[in-house]
Amino acid sequence: MAMDAAALGELLAEYAELERRLADPGVHAEAGTARRLGRRYAELTPVVRTVRELEQARSDLEAARELAAEDAAFAAEAAQLAEDIPRLEERLAELLLPRDPHDGSDVIVEIKSGEGGEESALFAGSLLRMYLRYAERRGWRAEVLDATDSDLGGYKDVTVAVKSRAGDTAPDGVWARLKFEGGVHRVQRVPVTESQGRIHTSAAGVLVYPEPEDVEVDIDEKDLRIDVFRSSGHGGQSVNTTDSAVRITHLPTGIVVSCQNERSQLQNKARAMEVLRARLLAAAEEEAQRRASEDRRSQVRTVDRSERVRTYNFPENRISDHRVNYKAYNLDQVLDGDLDGVLDALVTADRAERLALTAGTGA
Repeated sequence: MAMDAAALGELLAEYAELERRLADPGVHAEAGTARRLGRRYAELTPVVRTVRELEQARSDLEAARELAAEDAAFAAEAAQLAEDIPRLEERLAELLLPRDPHDGSDVIVEIKSGEGGEESALFAGSLLRMYLRYAERRGWRAEVLDATDSDLGGYKDVTVAVKSRAGDTAPDGVWARLKFEGGVHRVQRVPVTESQGRIHTSAAGVLVYPEPEDVEVDIDEKDLRIDVFRSSGHGGQSVNTTDSAVRITHLPTGIVVSCQNERSQLQNKARAMEVLRARLLAAAEEEAQRRASEDRRSQVRTVDRSERVRTYNFPENRISDHRVNYKAYNLDQVLDGDLDGVLDALVTADRAERLALTAGTGA
């Protein structure tokens, strides 16, 4: 992936301007602005560092070749630099790939039981625990916003917000790691309800949405139906004597979200609106992607949320991701939150595909 000198100059100028603004104490008085600028600075830092290394290597190569004509000792240095330059060019090409604009975003994760009845609901609970433990390992904050329990202790559906650490300006946030989790997750194991010890297959669906940050989603109050009800716990028993839980229906789209875990009706409504904004933003972006022409394919996520994405085989302690032919025999560790192996494989495959697509279009 080539970048002309003018575009590269603009990037370096942007980096210098970010350095200047982040050195201004006034910028840090506004946390949102400082975080946005810090993330962009962190995103550009490896690009600028690689550009400078590449420029230095090219300059050194030219000098070494000139000196080698008079002193053979410089020939070996020139040969080494000639090998280093293509590696630096390849690294720069990867760094200059178009980024997902939501990579630094926090996310909303929804897990829904599917085929398999109670066994599916129990599996949904296992997936929830897996994501909560992974968030804990990463130092993220996770909060269950709403849940519908099943009779045996699983979940018919559950919604959780996962957020990066306060003040984190890393360019790759929660979305960058969890965006490929959307899809149908299949489990193969002996259910607790099975008396004959037979292995059953069931499934749960996972949906992942980026939480909108700087982009505001316009929601007309006239398009909302807001219902209040009492929060309930396991088995349906009431855990609140007031109607503090909130359910919001977005009438134009039919999207329904609810929240019952906050202390007041006002807080539950605010959190439910966060989830609604995230879902509407995701729906709008998916529609835009669906309509996109062929020359915009590089901006479209390669993972189809509707397909079966992963299988969890308990008898073999095996996890398989069908999109990248990933297979490992550490299912117990994965369910305890050790997700980096499979997530790294997905990120690497996505990067390789985008590089190949960029090379094919000559961008």
